Amino acid sequence: METRAVLESGSKVDLAAAVTSLASLAGELAAVLAGSTATPDHAGRVEADPLREVADSCLDGLGVVARIEAVTAATKVHLLATYADAADALEAPAESAYESSAREMSLVAEVACVLTVGERAAAALLGDAHALTTSLPAALDALQAGEISWQHARIIVDETSGLKNAAAAALVAHFLDPEAPNAARGAAAGELAPARFRRKVRAWRERHHPESLESRHAKSVEDRRMEYSPDRDGMAWVSLYMAADKACAIWNKSSALARGLQGPDEPRTLTQLKVDEAARLLLGETGQLAGGGPSIKADVLVTVPACSLLGATDEPAELDNYGPIPASMARRLVAEGAGSFYRVLVDPSDGTPLELGRTNYRLTEPLKRWLRMRDGKCTFPGCSNPSPDNEADHLKAWEHGGSTGISNLGQLCPKHHRLKHRTGWSPGPATSNEPPGWISPTGRRYNAEQPDREPPLWPPGFLPEGTSPLESIVDFLIAL
Repeated sequence: METRAVLESGSKVDLAAAVTSLASLAGELAAVLAGSTATPDHAGRVEADPLREVADSCLDGLGVVARIEAVTAATKVHLLATYADAADALEAPAESAYESSAREMSLVAEVACVLTVGERAAAALLGDAHALTTSLPAALDALQAGEISWQHARIIVDETSGLKNAAAAALVAHFLDPEAPNAARGAAAGELAPARFRRKVRAWRERHHPESLESRHAKSVEDRRMEYSPDRDGMAWVSLYMAADKACAIWNKSSALARGLQGPDEPRTLTQLKVDEAARLLLGETGQLAGGGPSIKADVLVTVPACSLLGATDEPAELDNYGPIPASMARRLVAEGAGSFYRVLVDPSDGTPLELGRTNYRLTEPLKRWLRMRDGKCTFPGCSNPSPDNEADHLKAWEHGGSTGISNLGQLCPKHHRLKHRTGWSPGPATSNEPPGWISPTGRRYNAEQPDREPPLWPPGFLPEGTSPLESIVDFLIAL
């Protein structure tokens, strides 16, 4: 159909042509739904299935709509930026800061009224439009081409704020230019759910920010605070802005305690149990786990570059279910809780972990940690369910010849585990360092999200002359 041709063309979307195509598609679908049915032949097979064509065309149409929305957003950006420039040029230079502020307020109010939005939203739109048209042209081009959504574009604007033009351009190129050095692997930016895209962008920004994560973290610690916000129906929110390691420890301990309370006689959901246990710990209330067992120590997975662990570099470490953390924080976690730290040998050429293999059906604890480190979350597209609440699954079933090696395993949350076994959704292949993509019942393929690993930093003079990085790190680990 015409909509599929528009979707698969790979070129910038012609807004008028796409709208016309969708209008035509709507008429075709209405006709099919009104009078067409699939009829089996003499052998009982369905020769043509108009309803399947309707379903496929609807999905194709949704893809076109998404790209039209992106083009519309890009058009709005151009109009906002041009209006702001024109309005500024129409006025004589402001004679005071008060007059300049008044003009800006008037401009924002005009945009708010035209778009029927609040003035705060209008001010944010004008700011985003200015950033995209001045310092982020590549992101605006991707939006205009329908390669990313407006949400993706706003994330890029947000995460590049405070960066100089060169650093912002490097971030955009990493995620949007497949020819860039060490370009992002796996699913393209526009194929990632916005929340997952933000996490990847933020992790890359933390590693490449011109100011070290150590110094930025030291400043941010001074801003730690607790916030309280009343809500409807007798409920309220309590938020803690604090160091990531402490926040993860609170979350992991509450989750571990909640999982320990689950059972056939426990009516509360896991989500409810987490809240109840966190409140009990914070308020100092007494209570024991079901069965009177010992308290549970939460498991924290930290990946630290060897030189950073030794203090020779300040390269960020990786905290599971969070992202990059300062090297000093990682050293403290290792020093204070060696039982929760697992040494991981990585390939010094690109930073990817080296594979562990197993042949028995049941996963060993090291293999579970390996899977947790590779995937980081449920592997289903857009799902952010964290590792401790997921289930390890054989991509090729054990009874059908599948092995229990990292390349035949994937993490799935309970919901998407059921989806895999009860519907036509199926995972694609995986490797030792790449999680599986997914194939839908309609045959559409969704690429896997992959971590942006990079080669570890080596301090000057660290490697003996004639020694490879891999040999040096192996010798170091043996010495430990």
